[in-house]
Amino acid sequence: MIYQVQVRVTLEEERISQILNIKAAQQLGFSVDDISGIKILRKSIDARAKTILFNYKIEVYYQELVPEKSNYQFKYDDVSNAKSIHIIGFGPAGMYAALRCIELGYKPIVFERGKKVQERRRDLKAINQEHIVNEDSNYCFGEGGAGTYSDGKLYTRSLKRGDVRRIFENLVFHGATDQILIDAHPHIGTNKLPKVVENIRETVLKYGGEIHFNSRLTNMVIKNQKIKTIEINGAQEVFVNRIILATGHSARDIFYLLRHHQITLKAKSFAMGVRVEHPQEIIDRIQYNCSKKRDELLPAAAYNLVHQVNQRGVYSFCMCPGGFIVPAATGDNEVVVNGMSPSRRNNIYANSGIVVEINVEKDLMKYDHFGALKGLEYQKDLERLAFTSGGRTQTAPAQRLTDFVEGKLSTTLNNSSYQPGLKSAPLHSLLPTLIGSSLRKGLKTFGQKMKGYYTHEANVVGVESRTSSPVNIPRNDSLHHPEVINLFPCGEGGGYAGGIISAAMDGERCAEAATKEL
Repeated sequence: MIYQVQVRVTLEEERISQILNIKAAQQLGFSVDDISGIKILRKSIDARAKTILFNYKIEVYYQELVPEKSNYQFKYDDVSNAKSIHIIGFGPAGMYAALRCIELGYKPIVFERGKKVQERRRDLKAINQEHIVNEDSNYCFGEGGAGTYSDGKLYTRSLKRGDVRRIFENLVFHGATDQILIDAHPHIGTNKLPKVVENIRETVLKYGGEIHFNSRLTNMVIKNQKIKTIEINGAQEVFVNRIILATGHSARDIFYLLRHHQITLKAKSFAMGVRVEHPQEIIDRIQYNCSKKRDELLPAAAYNLVHQVNQRGVYSFCMCPGGFIVPAATGDNEVVVNGMSPSRRNNIYANSGIVVEINVEKDLMKYDHFGALKGLEYQKDLERLAFTSGGRTQTAPAQRLTDFVEGKLSTTLNNSSYQPGLKSAPLHSLLPTLIGSSLRKGLKTFGQKMKGYYTHEANVVGVESRTSSPVNIPRNDSLHHPEVINLFPCGEGGGYAGGIISAAMDGERCAEAATKEL
């Protein structure tokens, strides 16, 4: 027989390997010898009280062996000679669209504008050390998409969009640690995710799919509500049947291309703000209620903050404990910051986006003449502002947190994980009022919620602008564009996802829709 129980374990008890068996036996009224095995289903940490607790949800096996294999099995057969589905982009949405196509018996042909995951490293080094931005190979573009070298957080609220567990199990199948199956906030890490991405690529190729790198979509021919051909790199013409468009939230050239062909787009609300970076030790002290270095059994502490300022949400986004701030620009004359964490989350800094909701209908009336691309143009203006105020390189404008809130230029800045460097700038006055004023009020409130958060030891770094796509590519219930019936907008670029897992699930859904009745 199998039972499910909840077990709470203190930090000290965590050191006792058999404690879960003992507590499970106590709850069920068994002796420990009666338990033939346990399986951990979920693990989380409760640090709200002085005594830190580990919460476990476990399956207890009574006179029955713990199954060795997962309930999820992934079977891929050769599709070399099968009908093809073309996929634009090989981030999470494109990767899982390709895998699902193979499972369904169709051949995925992928065009990815960037390079293979390992080859991207050279371009990341160039942007960090030489301030050179390769517009096709950077932290956003290339194999694996923005998530590959930007963190690998897997937490999602998109539980109704598909089988979340299936995506997690497939990541483990492709080399991710099985810890992601039980952690409440699972994370692979930017140092481990590239290998998982490589393994997914090898699966696609092994079973007959095609992946073409350094291959950017540059044009298309549309007739009778269908895309007949696409143009790659301004030269290669490819005949297509159905296209899954999974280009990510930063592929602005794709939005311009669709507008050029008079394909309907919609402006979408989004969020913008800054990155706030603290010494990790400060966040640990606050979250774990400790006055000394955190226990080695505890992970680097994270936080989640939200506040309403004049009916406008101000909240933390993509919090990276033990992480780095990275330059996420995709073109010249712009500065964009993002965050990432390695698998061990062992860097000395913690950073998080602190962003403000932008209502695209009410807040951007000055940009109305840009139509559906008004949010995109607003993003670009703030990124150019950050570029100029940072010194016209990838150096980012920054202030101490207390100076930003109090409206003072910082005479000095704290050390930072941001490799291109920081330059003191009056972000409090440079940012538009709707962002700057809301951030200043929100950050002060966050300091009241987390005693010690509001400190001169933290930096505010600008700008965090790529939280989500400011453009929606419409699709109907069949998941294709209402005007172009063989175009399936997918993932973050279409406005249908907000992270690795939700994008992967949307990729699977689009593959199922694109292959239906083909």
